[in-house]
Amino acid sequence: MTETVLSIRDLTLALPKGADRAFAVEHVSYDVSEGEILCVVGESGSGKSMAANAVMGLLPKGVHATGGEIWFGGQNLLTLDERAHRSLRGLRIGMIFQEPMTALNPLMRVGAQIAEVFEAHGRHTPKERQARALALLEEVGIPQPERAIRAYPFQLSGGQRQRVMIAMALALEPELLIADEPTTALDVTTQAQILKLIRDLQQRRGMAVMFITHDFGVVAEVATRVCVMREGEIVELGEAREVLDHPRHDYTRALIDAIPNDAVPNRHHAAEAQPLLEVRHLDKVFRSRGGMLKPSREVHALDDISFTLSRGETLGIVGESGSGKSTLGRCVVRLERPDSGQLLLDGVDFTTLKGETLRRGRRRVQMIFQDPYASLNPRTRVGLAIAQGPIANGVPRDQALAKADELLELVGLGGVADRFPHEFSGGQRQRIGIARALALEPELIVADEAVSALDVSIQAQILELLERLQQTFSLSLLFITHDLRVAAQICDRLIVMQHGRIVEHGTAEAIFRTPRAAYTRELLEAIPGRDAVLASA
Repeated sequence: MTETVLSIRDLTLALPKGADRAFAVEHVSYDVSEGEILCVVGESGSGKSMAANAVMGLLPKGVHATGGEIWFGGQNLLTLDERAHRSLRGLRIGMIFQEPMTALNPLMRVGAQIAEVFEAHGRHTPKERQARALALLEEVGIPQPERAIRAYPFQLSGGQRQRVMIAMALALEPELLIADEPTTALDVTTQAQILKLIRDLQQRRGMAVMFITHDFGVVAEVATRVCVMREGEIVELGEAREVLDHPRHDYTRALIDAIPNDAVPNRHHAAEAQPLLEVRHLDKVFRSRGGMLKPSREVHALDDISFTLSRGETLGIVGESGSGKSTLGRCVVRLERPDSGQLLLDGVDFTTLKGETLRRGRRRVQMIFQDPYASLNPRTRVGLAIAQGPIANGVPRDQALAKADELLELVGLGGVADRFPHEFSGGQRQRIGIARALALEPELIVADEAVSALDVSIQAQILELLERLQQTFSLSLLFITHDLRVAAQICDRLIVMQHGRIVEHGTAEAIFRTPRAAYTRELLEAIPGRDAVLASA
């Protein structure tokens, strides 16, 4: 019989006055036992992360427990002061955060940050701490750990940074590991590696794991049991296979149904005689200067890229981080200048335009960014943020603001022009980003990972919105993503990129059904829980 490591009983967490609802979580109860992975699933705002923060003693300011208990190691964690909580964090309870770049100190080398975990709890000599840090980097599978231990976080890839976070979380061999959306922002292949690593480490160490996610694909890959939350309450709790195969609650079924499946629509627009966009032999090399101890580097981000895009067509650019797909998108909108090659927009080379001609050309090509919050001025009301482009291009202010109201209505956010970006959810901010991209009435929109950070249900809504807007305005879309599942739902054709080169192109259906390139097959096989979820869908 397995031992219960964590027991949450009737937990209620109150939100500050003025919040969307009174409680972050309300009357929540579940256990996590040794040797199991409990996946806590739900959309943003469901309360899944807030319960984990209560376990860690890291509740945001203004949020407090009004009822319930959290039992761990014979103690009710809700009765502990900050000092007592601090003694548990890292030592007996480890946590992996969603975004390692914000959780890691950018000014400290990786080895020093891992060693600091031991130092904080008075473990080992300085020399032993370095040796343990190196051993942990080896255990979590970081290549060349001797080099990585001396690196700064920015010198590592996203997957490697996440492995460093896992190493730090496991450093003191905790009894409970909390993983809060640890793979959401990662490429599918890196995501698959991290999920396997967590599963293998959990089995080897016999830990209890609370794994927080919004993706039932991840659930199918790692979960022993599943707890489904919605608006602060548990709607379903049970064995993973039972929940996946026979979901009882409509909300659980909706989350499973929102996962892009293998029903690839046979979409394909006939190519026009004169394409809207024609890319010819595009090259882009990034060069970094060397220093006393660091050699100069050249990265061939784009290597002889050629393709066409018709009016009203959606072309997907798929690949992992470092494949060159985002650099390609930035070149298309002239945020980067290619070293050679041509970008023909209606037969005119966009790369050669200057001054007023470039200004007019930019109106025809707009971009939707991955993180709309980072691309929106937090001090500017969203109506004005949408109107700024037209105003800069000579549209009278009143007319531009009226147009912004219309666009917000069009994307399902009517009557919110006077609000600020922080007052919206991630999905709503992405709708604002789409409205802003439409403000200059472009013919081509480049969507760079526009849905990768969103909940699967919100993701489905944004994809549906983009498709509807494309049909309404006869837009051409260049849709950049690392997820072939998503690309297959919206794209007519796909281009698969690796190391700056095109390795495969064709219709979405052909590439999804019968991929020719080994790399494309790897991307498809790496989709978390693909077979299990599709079998239950």
